[in-house]
Parts: sequence; C-alpha cells; structure tokens
Amino acid sequence: MKKRIKRSLFIATFSLIAVLTALITWNVFDMKHTDKPILMVAKVVGAENELKAGKKIKYWAAPMDPTYIRNEPGKSPMGMDLVPVYEEEGDEKEPASTIRIDPVTIQNMGVRIRRVKRKPLVKYIRAFGNITYDERRIYAVNTKFNGWIEKLYVNFIGEKVKKGQPLFDIYSPELVTAQEEYLLSLQHNESLKESSYPRIREGAQRLLKASRTRLRYWDLTEKQIKKIENTGNVQKTLTIYSPGSGVVIKKIAFQGHHVKAGEHLYEIADLSNVWVDVDIYEYELPWIKKGMPAEMELSYIPGKIFTGKVLYVYPFLTAKTRTAKLRLEFPNPDYQLKPDMYVNVKLESAISGDSLVIPQEAVIDSGVRKVVFVALGKGKFQPREVKLGLEGNDNEFQVLEGLRENEQIVISAQFMLDSESRLREAIQKMLEVRQRSDGSVPAETMKMETDDLDMSDMKMDETTETSKTQQQ
Repeated sequence: MKKRIKRSLFIATFSLIAVLTALITWNVFDMKHTDKPILMVAKVVGAENELKAGKKIKYWAAPMDPTYIRNEPGKSPMGMDLVPVYEEEGDEKEPASTIRIDPVTIQNMGVRIRRVKRKPLVKYIRAFGNITYDERRIYAVNTKFNGWIEKLYVNFIGEKVKKGQPLFDIYSPELVTAQEEYLLSLQHNESLKESSYPRIREGAQRLLKASRTRLRYWDLTEKQIKKIENTGNVQKTLTIYSPGSGVVIKKIAFQGHHVKAGEHLYEIADLSNVWVDVDIYEYELPWIKKGMPAEMELSYIPGKIFTGKVLYVYPFLTAKTRTAKLRLEFPNPDYQLKPDMYVNVKLESAISGDSLVIPQEAVIDSGVRKVVFVALGKGKFQPREVKLGLEGNDNEFQVLEGLRENEQIVISAQFMLDSESRLREAIQKMLEVRQRSDGSVPAETMKMETDDLDMSDMKMDETTETSKTQQQ
C-alpha cells in the first residue's frame, strides 16, 4: 500500500515539472520572437479595441506614478507597463480640474452631498456671567442728624422688607429742638393771624413754614408732622421707615448705637430685577448691540430659560484678557436669581435675513483661497473658488460669490477629490505645453511644475537621466 502511494506521488511530481518546463520554454521562445512582452501586447490590443469603440488615448501613464506620462506605450521606471488614459466625452468643454469618479468609488470614499441653502443667518455668542445687584434699586438708609438708636425693628442681614416698613426708632436732641420750634411757630401763627398789621401776620406765617420745612428736610413724613400738630406734644424718638422694598444686604445699626449724620445704617437691595456681568471676546463685539435679546440658564435649574436684554456695553476692554464687559438685565419676580451666581448666557444676533449658507466642513481653506467641490452629476466633481462672508450659527458660512442656490456640494472626502483635481489640472497643463512645443522639446524630457503638483520629488525621464550619466 505504501509503495503505491509513493509511486503515485512520484508520477504527479514528475508530470508537474514537465508542464512547468514546457511553459517556460514556450514563453522564452515567444519573447525572443516578439518586440514586446505578452502583457504589453495584450494592453496594446486592448487599447486598439478601445480605439475601435470610438475612444481616443490622451496619454500613457505609469500605474504606480500618475505623474510619469508618455505619448506611446512603454515601461515605467519601476518596470511596470504603462496604461492608457482615454478622453471622455465632453472633456473638451470642461475645465481641466474637473474629475470623474465611478459610483462604487464614491461610495467607498464616503462622499456626502448637501444642497446650498438660502436662509436667515444668525450668530450665537455664548459666555459665562455673574449675577449682581441692580445698582438703580439699592437704597441707603441714613439720618441727617446725630442721635441714638432706641429700638430696632429689622435685626439681621437678608431680611425682606417692604416700602414704608419701620426700621428703627432714633432719639436726637436736634430733632426734639426742631419739634419744639415747630410747635412754638404754630402757636405764634395762631395768635397773630388776626393782627391788623400785615407784616406781622406774614412774618408769623413765614416762621411756621420755615420750621415745617426743616422737619421735612430731616425726612419726617407728612403723617408724623400731622401727629405733632394734632397732639401738640414733642416726640422723643422718631421712627425711620424703609425707602423701598427689597432685602437687607448691609446693616450696622444696633440698639443703643450712636448715629452720626449721613452714616449708612442699612442698605436695601430690590432683587425683583438683577444685572448680569458678562465678558465676551474682542472679535465678538461687532455683533453686540444695546437692547438685543439675551437668554440665560442656571446649572441647578436645568431646562429653564430666563430672558432678558443687553442693558449696556462698556466702552473699554480688559487689557490682560482682551475681553469686553456687558451688562445684561433680567427680571427676577420669584427671587430665583441670586447675586454672585454663575450663569450661562447666550446672545443671538441676526446677521442677515436671507443669505446663501454652506457648512464649514465643505470648505477647503488654504489660507490664500477657499475652494468648494460642486457635484455636477454622473460622478463629476468640479472645484470652485468661493468668497465667504460671516460665520453664523451651527458652523455655517455665508456665501458671497461662487455658488448658487440648490447646487450640490461635497461635505466629506473633499481632500481626496482636491488631490485628484490638482493632479488632473497639472497633467493637462503639461500636455498643453507639449502641444505648443511642436516637437522642439522631446516628450521624454518634459517635467511637471512643482507648484501645480505640490510634490517634492518628480520623476525624470529616461533621456534626461541618460544625458546626465554621459556628462558625468
């Protein structure tokens, strides 16, 4: 059994060697009697078939190096056969940079298309802010005379007070003297009002008016003055009332405390309306206007949007941070907004009511020019230089020139399209140079311009390399 198996393997091996030897011998014999290799002959035959089908060969190129082109079949520097490149129908009517890709390749490259839209362009500015007091709604409580606090009605910071609510009672010798003078002037005026001398009557009236005005200038209310008139008694202490509604944010008044004229005893802030201080970057200033709407969110109340407006734009910048300060105004009826809170602010500025817009990802920005690839249909793509305007919401650019509404543009894989387009354009320029040379410059010695191809090492043709070798 083992002998039969060994015999079968021997026969199979011998047969395989014989077949290989015959093939090698036939191939060598065929190459000796032909001018070109079998593969090249097959390609030439294929090219002839394409020519019979009505297609014209533009040039021959190396399969591994598209920049190596020739006017006739041959070998590349890597020893590979040159492949023909055919003229497509309508190529003569299109720019040299236009490229054509089959649908399978487009899908494999991940090319995505989007239409050019026309819509309002909006600029959103986001920033952090800090809630602070509305300075127009802060009230300072003081007296215009010296005295001593006899009794306190509001005892701690943070207490809510209403307008007209009593804050403290104060005793002042000056105030007592002023009340006594007022009572005397009342009596004097009452006794002299029937005088037959007009000057005496007018003098008594002026004295009464002056003493009453003095009490009013010391912030006594009409009700308190009326009480002095009706009772005819001097009040030892005077009650000081809150000038507005709000929250006590400062208090230095204590019972028995000696008060000097003009000393701030309380500060009351009305928090029904608050300010928000916001810092924005210098380049965002052109989109900020006084009175524009503003939105605000708090981290501890997710989902709730507070609406306000820009109240004031400060006329200077912060030198270290190159930022400008804004003052925003927000209503705060429920007192949810508390001073010194950090908030997220969003400002919305309408740049244009009707503009052509494209996604930012569709633009190839070289720093000198901005290019967008337009899909022409049937696998054709054309690079087009555009002029862009302002950047709007959702990373969109305003298009000023270069595109029309509803045109289809490429928004992904455009860098691969750009490389192919530049290569096609450079090859076309080289072919035009060859045609203008009228045979005076050998086709084998023509080189591509590095600016068009953007490549560092270019392939030199065989004739140039040979001439340099001979010179050396």
